Amino acid sequence: MANAEDVGDQLRSALTPGVTIVIADMTTTVFCDSSGIRSLLLAHDHAAARDAQLRLAAPSRHLLQILQLMGLDRLLPIYPSLATALTGESPESSTWRLI
Repeated sequence: MANAEDVGDQLRSALTPGVTIVIADMTTTVFCDSSGIRSLLLAHDHAAARDAQLRLAAPSRHLLQILQLMGLDRLLPIYPSLATALTGESPESSTWRLI
């Protein structure tokens, strides 16, 4: 809640003309409340309007559970590490995905 607006602003400002992929590095994030989810959704909409993709690197099982409960895993590609988000390796192939 304390930094959700700033993070959303940073994600949207990264989506400049010509940028096709922005990765939200959430590798140190342990919790994301509704303000954070809203910021991610707004950034996703901003990316989609520019024909770009927003990817999340979120290795924390707890964070993944939150994102899945909110349905973000159906909207955004979520990767188990920054390295896999950078390569674009299919997030569905990861063994850590919760079902």
